[in-house]
Amino acid sequence: MANTPQTEKYQLHVPHLDELCQVLESGLNKNFADVKVSVTDCPDLTLEPFGFPAKGLCGNPRITDVGGVPYLIPLVHLDKVYSMNAVSKEVDLPGAFILGAGAVSFRTAGINGELMPLVLTEADGRPAVNGSYFSSINPVDGKCLQERYSDRFEDCDFGLLANLYACEGKPGKVIEVKACRRTGEDSLVACMRQTMAAHYGEKSVALGGTFLLQKGKAKIHIMVPREFSACPLNTNEEVNNWLKHFEVSAPLIFQTVMVSRDPGLDLRVEHTHGFSHHGEGGHYYTDTTPNTVEYLGYFLPAEFVYRIDRPTETHAVGRD
Repeated sequence: MANTPQTEKYQLHVPHLDELCQVLESGLNKNFADVKVSVTDCPDLTLEPFGFPAKGLCGNPRITDVGGVPYLIPLVHLDKVYSMNAVSKEVDLPGAFILGAGAVSFRTAGINGELMPLVLTEADGRPAVNGSYFSSINPVDGKCLQERYSDRFEDCDFGLLANLYACEGKPGKVIEVKACRRTGEDSLVACMRQTMAAHYGEKSVALGGTFLLQKGKAKIHIMVPREFSACPLNTNEEVNNWLKHFEVSAPLIFQTVMVSRDPGLDLRVEHTHGFSHHGEGGHYYTDTTPNTVEYLGYFLPAEFVYRIDRPTETHAVGRD
């Protein structure tokens, strides 16, 4: 971890799973035509279509917000490099299974790209298993280029920022969300987060997990160009013009972290990245086919949030 950054810890509100199912189902019903939210056994995430390096989402669940957008814009801080193995120790869970959304390390990859972290971190002499993917802009045709991280690199590093969910990777009870045919304006993630915010008020509730876009298409972005912007990006419009947007097709596997309320740690309150087995992936906004979209997701509330290397100078630009 670069320069042993400061870590702040905050205890989150953890609702009973049955209660949280009722809250989420009520909110999602306002945004989707067909919704079912229930408590179920976590599927074996090592199997298709997931192919994760751990079986489940259970065991001391926690989230962490590492670095932040202010290290990317208005101008990039290339010295901000972090290790998933170090993060697992910082969140008091050595050997954790970590998933979420982040940025690749320029020091490792030499490019700018979206990272889909899926790492079983090292512990007790066991080496890390890195099942991550990353997406960049193909310099040949300007299209999305998704690659498996371990096919190119041997480390477990990332750069600038990440929102991560960490757990012991065990099987257990989780919340299953089924939502089809979007009728409202909000994405699946935004609807879930805003529903929790409205219900729990001043209490901070965080969810992490994975969801499938089983049918339909989604809007994503990838940071461009493969190198960082030489000009300061000072507004959301400038950031939006710098990013390259794509419409990608199901099936897609997304990893997400969301928190209903920032308890004063300058958190990014939702962040979702996803990959596919057909070469498309990146930062998720929402689906683009509301009449046909089908989601299936598995989530668990986190017990703690750890804020690692919080930027001393901050802003609200570029957090969509």
